[in-house]
Amino acid sequence: MQAFTGLTINAAIGGLQVGDMLTQLFFFIVLILLVRKFAWGPLMNVMQQREDYVTGEIEAAEKSRAEAEKAQTEAAEQLKQTKQEAQQIIEDAKSAGTKQEQDIIESARREADRIKESAQEEIENEKEKAIQTLQDKVASLSVLIASKVIEKEISAQDQEELINQYIKEAGESDE
Repeated sequence: MQAFTGLTINAAIGGLQVGDMLTQLFFFIVLILLVRKFAWGPLMNVMQQREDYVTGEIEAAEKSRAEAEKAQTEAAEQLKQTKQEAQQIIEDAKSAGTKQEQDIIESARREADRIKESAQEEIENEKEKAIQTLQDKVASLSVLIASKVIEKEISAQDQEELINQYIKEAGESDE
């Protein structure tokens, strides 16, 4: 049998050594305390830091996503506004082109009317000059005929021949 030395408890319960069990329980508790102090605490700190880091990254990603959506919305709005401005510029250019076209047509129409009036005035002036020239020739022929008639007394047939001759001469001189 075993001798009792110090604090050794050697009792056997159903084939289990209670002293060994208590010793192992004591060392297990010491081990747990040591693990808690030197491994679990730093491990939990690292895990907490990792959790904080991941949470920060998620928040930063959400913030970046929100900013990207906002930037995309602003870009879409700016693109829409730019398209509207471009459409307005095109419409303004079309209306300016139409107005310029109408101005050019109206100017050409006025110029054509002015040229037409000028040509009509010139035709009228030339007509009046021709009439005046013809009247002058008829008057001079009349005087010439009258002087010829006075110079010689002629019969009605001779007189008619003389008039026809002078008319023929006047027609040849006009051409």
